[in-house]
This record gives sequence, C-alpha cells and structure tokens, in this order.
Amino acid sequence: QVQLVESGGGLVQTGGSLRLSCAASLRTFAFYTMGWFRQAPGKEREFVAAISRTDTNTYYADSVKGRFTISRDNVKNMVYLQMNSLKPDDTAIYYCAADRWGSGGASTDEYDYWGQGTQVAVSS
Repeated sequence: QVQLVESGGGLVQTGGSLRLSCAASLRTFAFYTMGWFRQAPGKEREFVAAISRTDTNTYYADSVKGRFTISRDNVKNMVYLQMNSLKPDDTAIYYCAADRWGSGGASTDEYDYWGQGTQVAVSS
C-alpha cells in the first residue's frame, strides 16, 4: 500500500523558516517525480514545487521562487521542502504528491498519490 506521510508543519512568525518532510512507502521511489502542493481555506489546491526523478530538475511556483527549496533523498525515500522568509500568504495545508509518469507538472491531475497534509500557519 502506497503511503505518503508529511511532517514538519507548525506555527511560525513572518520571516521564519520551516522544513517539511515527506516519507514515501513507494518501492520504486526513484521512478517518481515528487511534488508539493498547498491549499488555503476557501481556495483550490495549488502547485508549490516539484523535483524530477534524478534530482536534476526542480520547478517552483512564482510565488515561492527564491524562498522555497525542494530536495529528495532516493536512498531514504524522502522528499523535503525548505521554506524560508515565510509570509502569512503561505498559510495552508501542504501536501506531498507522487507522479509516476509525468515530469513535475503543476496540475493536480498529473499526480497519482497524495499524502494527508501538514498544516503550516504563518503569523503576521
């Protein structure tokens, strides 16, 4: 059974940092493009970042470029999202997602598996 389990969320002040982690129980983890999405109250789920299978390519939403960094460890089956210079607009539930056949797109439809999410709250 495939599981993606996020951790690392919490409450932080504006300008602070958090590091999200996602543990994946995927037998062929290295074959998956991995992504992070987020969903704020009353809004649709939106793309945050993605990383290719071999860690060669990374992709970011314009709203987080220069502040967030996605990375992965194919030995530990982990994907991370380092979030710096956090703003109140970053407040959302953050979801980890796995894409078996795609290349890290921004559409939720491209991803095959999802975690349950971890809450991030940024106070002003």
